[in-house]
Amino acid sequence: MPSFEDEQGVTVTYYVWKVEHPRAVINLVHGLGEYATRYEPLIAVLNESGFSVYAADQRGHGQTGLDQWHGDRAKLGRLGPGGLRAAVEDIRRLGRIVREENSGVPLVLLGHSWGSLMAQMLVNDHSDELDALVLTGTAYRMPLHMESGDLNKHHKHLGTTGYEWLSRDEQVSADFAADPLTFDADVLKLFGVADGLRLFGRPRAGIRDLPLLVMIGEEDSLGGPKSVRMLIAAYEKRAGFTDTTLKIYPGARHEVFNETNRDEVIADLVHWLDARFPALV
Repeated sequence: MPSFEDEQGVTVTYYVWKVEHPRAVINLVHGLGEYATRYEPLIAVLNESGFSVYAADQRGHGQTGLDQWHGDRAKLGRLGPGGLRAAVEDIRRLGRIVREENSGVPLVLLGHSWGSLMAQMLVNDHSDELDALVLTGTAYRMPLHMESGDLNKHHKHLGTTGYEWLSRDEQVSADFAADPLTFDADVLKLFGVADGLRLFGRPRAGIRDLPLLVMIGEEDSLGGPKSVRMLIAAYEKRAGFTDTTLKIYPGARHEVFNETNRDEVIADLVHWLDARFPALV
């Protein structure tokens, strides 16, 4: 697998799913407690639709985390030197690699959950390096509007895995619980107080006007409908975004790409991308 060494000396492994003559390239940023190749079913559809995809195992996750912590799975989730800010910079670094390898092709940043929070942080400082933004399983990054405690507390009566909050598809929570590379999204335990607080913030004024798509489940534990409506409003009123789309899926939970209506969700994403990055003729 390709990799790069970041400024703190952490080797970041990433994956590339290329198509010939891509309409756009998507830099996909996974959530806390998972890894990039969990998204391969989504990526296959994106490839079929004419989009190349790059995705890294973020610091402390997947192959990057195993290499970083010398195979000690008990340390997965620990970000290491530089912490959250270095993890955000790693996303930016992969974006630069995408640009170098795909000159002139639009770059879309797609972040899920923790990945969507880091994407918001990156866009605040480097919106000029992107052409579109997609946030899934996301939230308005302000106190009272983003859950930082037990994300399963409203769903624990529905099963015994501890991951019922992820999806109505029981196989998803069972597979997550059984996967040796997945783990609890306990922010304070994994990141500490300082980096936990760095997750808070809101869209800045004066950043580049990017097309924005936000997709969440109605029963998403991280933020929920009120939270993402506030997020959209902040991008429109503070940042001045003029092309915003919000999709809230009734009854769906956190991992919309792994939900029982995943085909609908993925089709909506492709339709949105099609409209903004039409096929070459």
